[in-house]
Amino acid sequence: MIVSGLCVAVSYLTGAIPFSYIAGKMLKGVDLRQHGSGNLGASNTFRILGAVPGAVVLLLDIAKGFVPVFVAGKLAASYGLPVHWITLACAFAAVFGHMYSVYLRFSGGKGIATAAGAFLAIQPWALLGAFVVWVVVFAVRRIMSLATLSAAASLPVFVYLSGRLEWWPSHWSYTAVSILLVIVIFQKHRSNLSRLLAGTEPVLARKKQA
Repeated sequence: MIVSGLCVAVSYLTGAIPFSYIAGKMLKGVDLRQHGSGNLGASNTFRILGAVPGAVVLLLDIAKGFVPVFVAGKLAASYGLPVHWITLACAFAAVFGHMYSVYLRFSGGKGIATAAGAFLAIQPWALLGAFVVWVVVFAVRRIMSLATLSAAASLPVFVYLSGRLEWWPSHWSYTAVSILLVIVIFQKHRSNLSRLLAGTEPVLARKKQA
């Protein structure tokens, strides 16, 4: 019980590390919550600080979802604890930490990269399926939020299908938690959903060929 609680607590505290906020303060002395979209995530970091800081923040946000979940799974296995429940609890804790960081008075980002890192540790094939959905939707519509939300919505489907194919005895629990995460992610994207419904969400223009 102590090991399980410790894993969940560390996952939350790791997920709560606001790498985009730190990058903004270190590189330009700005609070990214007051610039661009106001979101503490890789996309706004790209927008305000540039490609390299944005890429670094993206990788770190993925890592803070992957590392605690992966390590928790190994620890749970070594102690004979229920691996799937502990990894799922840690995955949710890491994403929740990113969204509601204790270091920033419970503000934060929208959770996509951290959720991707968590499911990279839990079910990489399902994450790959969701990534393919992102690529296809973005290539067709050129709207970042639409591609992101479409990929998020598809994740529970791929998690369920992956579990069925691999005969997980507890694939339903992975599916249930992935659905819960998607609900939280959609709640964090309320403003994007409003703009999508109104047809005012920004479209990334294709580069013109010379």
